Amino acid sequence: MAEGLLGEKRPLAGFLDADGIRDSTDALRDAFAAEPGVRVLHTFAAKAASLIPVLRLLAASGMGCEVASPGELRLAIEAGFLPARIVLDSPAKTRDELRLALALGVAVNADSFGELRRIEELHSPGSASLLGLRVNPQVGGGSIGAMSTATATSKFGVALRDPGAREQVVRAFAERPWLTRLHAHVGSQGCSLELIASGIAETYRLAEEINERLGTRRVTGIDIGGGLPVNFADDEVRPAFAEYVAALRAAAPGIFDGHYDLVTEFGRSLLAKNGFIAARVEYTKQAGGRRIALTHAGAQIATRTVFMPDAWPLRVGAFDGNGSPRSGPPMVQDIAGPCCFAGDIVAHARELPELREGDFVTLYDTGAYYFSTPWAYNSLPRPAVYGFAGETGGMRFAPVRDPQSLDSVAEESGLAHADALAQLRGRT
Repeated sequence: MAEGLLGEKRPLAGFLDADGIRDSTDALRDAFAAEPGVRVLHTFAAKAASLIPVLRLLAASGMGCEVASPGELRLAIEAGFLPARIVLDSPAKTRDELRLALALGVAVNADSFGELRRIEELHSPGSASLLGLRVNPQVGGGSIGAMSTATATSKFGVALRDPGAREQVVRAFAERPWLTRLHAHVGSQGCSLELIASGIAETYRLAEEINERLGTRRVTGIDIGGGLPVNFADDEVRPAFAEYVAALRAAAPGIFDGHYDLVTEFGRSLLAKNGFIAARVEYTKQAGGRRIALTHAGAQIATRTVFMPDAWPLRVGAFDGNGSPRSGPPMVQDIAGPCCFAGDIVAHARELPELREGDFVTLYDTGAYYFSTPWAYNSLPRPAVYGFAGETGGMRFAPVRDPQSLDSVAEESGLAHADALAQLRGRT
């Protein structure tokens, strides 16, 4: 607030801890480095923070990048990731997407047998792309169904327990010498380490089966996805990456024997605790005996929390208009957002010091998915995002994304074609 990044004219912003992001990537690398002889490409899931300065910081920290759309691929290239350190995943890749990825030398994980056939049409021996097949080990779901990708009917990958599917996978590798990688991702938030590890173990056993039946090491790499859940209850980072590695070792010790190159695709677990949202309290009111603080942080930047509050609860901090922590006896309050529907509440019945007009609230653990991928409901402009790093005597800040202007909102809403529909003439 002293820097002018928050105030009455700047009522909403996201903040990212650059040093914390580096510490998180170091923790990930250190956890796998404890397994000697294992070659690992750690990629960051771009969807978790699709902001070029964030991706460039991660590239400079030695990370690769996992992308799931043409837009994310463009961002990864602009951020400076080498194509050989980019992995393309998605269940609906077009021929143009595949052509570009193969031309660049980006790794591609096919999501289905149909996509394998499409890659076969487009693939040339000169492509540097490593090619894999995503499988669904069908080990079940976690506590959040929408985040569980290894259920019996998941839309992702080849369902291994369906009749004949496993045999088809073996045959696919037998018929395509260029197919050298298996990929699996069990899920993320709401999935236990044991569930995630069981899915990776099943994928490892499939790799061993393919190689044994083909009499050669056709599968040379396993992309084990990401999915480490985040603790949103307090400041503690748990589970840790070291715990994840320990769970993998218990479930599939052979995966660390050096026979397979590994790829990881973590996102939320690297960024969530390294960011927060700050939003101004514009008004307060009473309704039915409940205190309501109306802020500028709602469903447009906390979409999952608003629509699934029990699955995605957020901790809230209360600060006065100068940025100092609010004090005083706790009062039950709803923290509401600016969106024009009744359910736009980011925190229900929270006990906080009494909030007043001009105060600020913080939503913690929102460094991934929240302000980086806003929802354009009510044509609310995207908030500014800033990075920060500590230094002796204070903090340094840097812009990550400028606040969206109303001119930009109008342009994205078809301003250049304003008269197009009015000028259409119906048939007579």
